[in-house]
Amino acid sequence: MTLYDQLIQDGVLHHVTSHDSVRIETIDLHTAGEPLRVILKGFPVISGNTVLERRRFCQDHLDHLRTALMHEPRGHQDMYGALLVPPDRDDSDFGVLFVHNEGYSTMCGHAIIALTQLVHERKWKRSSHGDSLELKIDAPCGQITSHIGQSDEPNPEVSLFGVPSFVIGKGKISLASGQEIPYTLAYGGAFYAYVDTDQIGWDIRRTPVQEIRDLGMQVKHAVMASDQRIVHPVESDLSFLYGTIFTSSKSQVADSFNVCVFAEGEIDRCPTGSGLSGRMAIEHQMGRLLLGQDMTVESISGGVYRACPVSRMKFQQHDAVVPKVSGRAHITGEHAFLLQENDPLRQGFLLH
Repeated sequence: MTLYDQLIQDGVLHHVTSHDSVRIETIDLHTAGEPLRVILKGFPVISGNTVLERRRFCQDHLDHLRTALMHEPRGHQDMYGALLVPPDRDDSDFGVLFVHNEGYSTMCGHAIIALTQLVHERKWKRSSHGDSLELKIDAPCGQITSHIGQSDEPNPEVSLFGVPSFVIGKGKISLASGQEIPYTLAYGGAFYAYVDTDQIGWDIRRTPVQEIRDLGMQVKHAVMASDQRIVHPVESDLSFLYGTIFTSSKSQVADSFNVCVFAEGEIDRCPTGSGLSGRMAIEHQMGRLLLGQDMTVESISGGVYRACPVSRMKFQQHDAVVPKVSGRAHITGEHAFLLQENDPLRQGFLLH
């Protein structure tokens, strides 16, 4: 029996038969300030035989529930969520779908960290490797393995091992202002355009959030329009640019500082797990990080992750690394959301 089946049997997870749910229960967490709303009860049964098929089913049939939980008044512009589904693989504990203001992501490191903390804290699974709890989670991008210590430490660190991560190459775009922006395109479970702000003389740490959001979306749209290399070698559903990551060496508490702008202008509060996975491929290719060598990265919230390239491998035509990313998460609340039929804003809204 998988952990998913066990949670269904124990009543922790419960699906309804109607596509028009009226009460949805969640547990909310944050990882370095980045929110995660874990949907446990009241969501309809999701059809499909794989995580990717269930992702498409949600896009086609249940998107009104995503917007109800992610958008205002129940959520906000930068809300993020996770929905547990059956796993694809016999050795996986459960599958997961990631949701946000724009739609459905393919990978989310902060969500994996938070889900692992939740399983640990609620004792949903016993320790499987001595004093360490291991989870295998089927994400849309592939199987992710995570570990958390089972010591008496009140908030142990969670480590995840990501999917093969690789560099596509460098590029350059011109913004409407005429400014030329060099970037590096890489994949770490999702595709990102990485911009070294030190290289362009931009002090990102002193820049207002709205300016970061606007420039991040300008870069994203410009890269999408001009770069034809955003192609996953196996799954076409993964072949899209998820966001822009601005980096800087000007951190006083870590080796690097970064801000990620993803989806429809969301600002990631944490150092971005999938973004750091792609970053590990970049740093290793450039010779700045050896296998097993840690790099610490600070986010806009002041939160810090540790990451390193663990091993090298060939992934289709790409020279890839397996990344390890570590961080901590905390539970912030439990919620029962009501979706009243007479509410004209039942499906949520966003202000742009």
